Amino acid sequence: MLPDQEAFFIFVAMEKVAFIINPFSAKKNYQPFLNELKAKVQNPLYYISESIAGTDDFIQQHINNVSIFVAIGGDGTISTVAKNLIHTNKILAIFPAGSGNGFSNETQFSKNLDELLEKLKSGKSRKIDTFMVNERLSINVSGTGFDGKVVKEFEKTSRGFKNYIKVSLKTFFKYKPIKLKFFDENYKQYNGKYLMVNIANTRQFGNNAYIAPMASKSDGLVDMVLVKKFPLTYSPLFAFRMFTKKLKEDDYITYLPVSEIEFKVNTKNWHLDGEFNKIKSPIHVKVQPSSLNILI
Repeated sequence: MLPDQEAFFIFVAMEKVAFIINPFSAKKNYQPFLNELKAKVQNPLYYISESIAGTDDFIQQHINNVSIFVAIGGDGTISTVAKNLIHTNKILAIFPAGSGNGFSNETQFSKNLDELLEKLKSGKSRKIDTFMVNERLSINVSGTGFDGKVVKEFEKTSRGFKNYIKVSLKTFFKYKPIKLKFFDENYKQYNGKYLMVNIANTRQFGNNAYIAPMASKSDGLVDMVLVKKFPLTYSPLFAFRMFTKKLKEDDYITYLPVSEIEFKVNTKNWHLDGEFNKIKSPIHVKVQPSSLNILI
């Protein structure tokens, strides 16, 4: 194929694709991506987002003439784009540019633009589950307790994996467990105090930290992960298991696969896909099976 023919083919393939860039992800270093995109795709349709409302408006303006929306950012950016696409035939694609990139890791998207363009040309997709925490969408992992507090403090830093570890260690020593109370009689035995409570649609937070190694994003269930506060001596084993996909039930960890659940916690601090949120109890978690199309 001649070079000009190849460029034309890419243009035709990309005319129903929109790229949504979070300029604040990846330490605000989005320009190299944009330069490479413009060099490889003729007149790409893209939007540099400055707010969630702006992203919502852009997607709704183009929802009828765009088939695939590409989120360039971290899990929060991806979730913002995804909430406009659930229960539609539109397809979500990802170029990871966040600090953890948990969801993009779980859906096999890399930081290779050529690889992404090849996927976009094929346009193949598959449906995956999402879930709601009260009326808020989550696509990856959400939680409350220790990790909710960590995300709140982490957002005050310049992000990055090292800062996440520093904040986590600092928070661990002074954090008091939260109180969890289920409404369903079948789960009353799990009422009690926990370091953190996570709802996992996929296996990892990000940075290959696998909080729910057996979770599946296409089984109609989420894994509710209950973690009791453990002694400092257990920390190395917990970390080793989490980063090697070997975390399992023991004296401190319980896994509850559920499709829908209601409970109370005595904190409003939550993270939804890595973004800090204030959510009041009671909490209603409900899976939305096969609700989002993902590019493959």
